[in-house]
Amino acid sequence: MTVQITPVARRTPVTRLRWALSDGFVLVGREFSRLRQEPGSLIAALIFPAVMVLLFGYVFGSAIRIPGGGDYRAYLMPGLFAMVTASSVVAVIERVAADVSRGLMSRFRSMPMSRVAVAFGHTASDMVGGLLSVAIMAVAGLLVGWRASDGLLNALAGFGLLVLMRYALSWVGCYFGLKVPNEQMAQQLTLLVMPVTMLSNAFVPTDGMPAWLRFIAEWNPLSALTAGCRELFGNPGTVTGSHAWPVDHPVAATLLWSVGLLVVFVPLSVRSFQRKNR
Repeated sequence: MTVQITPVARRTPVTRLRWALSDGFVLVGREFSRLRQEPGSLIAALIFPAVMVLLFGYVFGSAIRIPGGGDYRAYLMPGLFAMVTASSVVAVIERVAADVSRGLMSRFRSMPMSRVAVAFGHTASDMVGGLLSVAIMAVAGLLVGWRASDGLLNALAGFGLLVLMRYALSWVGCYFGLKVPNEQMAQQLTLLVMPVTMLSNAFVPTDGMPAWLRFIAEWNPLSALTAGCRELFGNPGTVTGSHAWPVDHPVAATLLWSVGLLVVFVPLSVRSFQRKNR
């Protein structure tokens, strides 16, 4: 049996795309195989969203008042969805840095595979895990009284925003995972994600913040994502007027942030992979 390999120079864009997807899905399967070997980390990742709903909803819920009144847990849920979305940066940085430390990236580069495949494998597998986390958090939210009260289509659009932003942020994590020298540095870098999440409108309104801090919080991409989800889910806390543009137009801002991050970090990640350990 003779196997004919298409020369790189003769590969059409469609052939290149098919090649990248084929190799990428193989690496997605590799990531799922690794999760089967480490079930404890998978269980912890899936339990975490439900714990956050109970912790923030009942511990903070009795102490925080939102503009215009309303149930704090309904106000909180979009912020928790945004927080879980931001966790993609942490997860991908650590997994990519682990592969770099073990020398796997050098082995991948020596193989006849698409240069996009490794990054695609990490980001696509993270998106699948993210969908599970969001689903578990949504169920936990329903159990504590949260509802998406603005119709099914708007609710699906809100979850679509979460998926898009998570995928964009996973490419950010892939790039920085390729840049850090070791796993220890990756773990220290991921500690910066929590302050970014907290410095937003995810958990408390920005109205009471000092002007300079409020400006930073309102231009935080997670603030646009949170406000966009509140708008689409019909939850309290959506405000307009006298605020930054991303908060006044959160859905459009989230789309722009997501597309912008993909445009910047997809080529940066692929280039970093090609140059790694040269």
